[in-house]
Amino acid sequence: MSTQVRVQEQYDLWLQDPAIDMDTKNELKAIGDQPKEIEDRFYRDLEFGTGGLRGVIGAGTNRMNLYTVGRATQGLAQFILKTGAASPSVVIAYDSRNQSPEFALEAAKVLAGNGIKAYVFESLRPTPELSFAVRELKATAGIVVTASHNPPEYNGYKVYGSDGGQLVPDQAEQVIAEIQQVQSFADVKRETRAQAEEAGLLEWIGEELDKVYVKAVTAVSLNGDIVKQINDDFRIVFTPLHGAGNLSVRAVLKSVGFDNVHVVAEQEQPDAQFSTVKSPNPEEKEAFTLAIRQAKELNADIIIGTDPDCDRMGAVVKDASGEYFVLTGNQSGAIMVDYLLSSLKERGTLPSNGVVIKTIVTSEMGAAVAAHYGVATLNTLTGFKYIGEKMTQFESTGESKFLFGYEESYGYLAGDYARDKDAVIASMLICEAAAYYKNQGKTLYEVLQELYERHGYFLEKLESRTMKGKDGVKQIQSIMQDWRTNPPTAINGQQVVRVEDFSQGLYGLPVENVLKYTLADNSWFCLRPSGTEPKIKVYFAVCGVSAQAATDAIHGLVTAVMSRVDHK
Repeated sequence: MSTQVRVQEQYDLWLQDPAIDMDTKNELKAIGDQPKEIEDRFYRDLEFGTGGLRGVIGAGTNRMNLYTVGRATQGLAQFILKTGAASPSVVIAYDSRNQSPEFALEAAKVLAGNGIKAYVFESLRPTPELSFAVRELKATAGIVVTASHNPPEYNGYKVYGSDGGQLVPDQAEQVIAEIQQVQSFADVKRETRAQAEEAGLLEWIGEELDKVYVKAVTAVSLNGDIVKQINDDFRIVFTPLHGAGNLSVRAVLKSVGFDNVHVVAEQEQPDAQFSTVKSPNPEEKEAFTLAIRQAKELNADIIIGTDPDCDRMGAVVKDASGEYFVLTGNQSGAIMVDYLLSSLKERGTLPSNGVVIKTIVTSEMGAAVAAHYGVATLNTLTGFKYIGEKMTQFESTGESKFLFGYEESYGYLAGDYARDKDAVIASMLICEAAAYYKNQGKTLYEVLQELYERHGYFLEKLESRTMKGKDGVKQIQSIMQDWRTNPPTAINGQQVVRVEDFSQGLYGLPVENVLKYTLADNSWFCLRPSGTEPKIKVYFAVCGVSAQAATDAIHGLVTAVMSRVDHK
């Protein structure tokens, strides 16, 4: 079937389907004279990847709406029932995005229609608390409705397994196969909210579980006594960027002993439009504009920001000139690895089989720090689900003790209470580290410089290119094919000494469309299509003998690689 025929057939089916409401049909009729818009909405089904669904909200098969959510949940329900789990249940959480509560309730009603109990949070919660709740309630699976830090027009739907980790590829493929069996929206079974509640298949959860979660996070605290010592002279500015992190982050910081936490008032309340920022992403310096202004007024020691579903954390500290400096995810990660391992060593509790886990596109600086303390580092593919998978493996076999997991995109986890990145514990650890070193007369920026002097000047950069729609998908595929079939022998005056094509399932890792090139000077770059956004991402890393040498090296590497990417 040609794409054009498929588009027209699907468009007509949605207009005729008695299971689809009139508001949705009217939305589709309104674009009847816009063939490109119709094509983008119907040329494919919204892809259920290893992380679930993510897309623009609206009517159509390639959009996030009640029907695509219902169909995905029907497939998930069929998957769960086939596992033979006794008394199956699913925990559902959601963030501050448009239609997040509606999508969460729709998922719960479909689960109930299949005889599966849903525990639904009564209001928005951080994604990592969902991971924790799946484990705490011994649920069969979990769902979180979020599009992380995507623009306001997006929403998404992520699925978690019984261990609290996002589905890994083999599990996701089984769910996808079940979703594909749902040929008609009439095949989606659902109960009303009242019916589900009356049957005991819909239970609302909230404050009691919040308290258990906060207790689990604060149990990982390392230096609460020092926090209390300097608390009167330590100020934190915090922005939840209109998302789900506000209450949880503040509760944990207070529990550890931080009293001087100042929330950016303009960004405190949930706002689906994220109206004070261009992007609700703590990776972007612009997201901290209001927080930095407030920090200057208060002479704050540190600024922390969390993304809409509170699984990513960014930190801002004072540099040598007293200006506020946004740490990269790699820098924050290295600082936390050093703080965590040095504190454990100081206490005499650093395990001999301890392991730090990071992704293949994350800086090697954290690995160098870990090696300094005699701790091994394990690499996984990009995506915290792979880190969570290793944690569960270690828990089962006892072969290693998980200490810390992180990825360059601002995701961190310490402790074994969850299986996903957690901006709540990351906020606690980075603030605790700042307090610990302040007690020694140092800033985190000074600590970072000491790490560079000890381990080398690691410098990283990420370039991304957005390529939307059907044509964008083809363009990204073309770029990857070009680099895969015509690999360079040298880049920026350095020989390419290793090419790793992770689509071949290297090192026992799952297959993934990622290419990594290592050069003779141990610098590297990596091409990876995003799994959640219409982007191709290119990661770069170098290590120099000085800050200037590293800066020069990465500039040359980025220029050389991106000229070829952009030319294609």
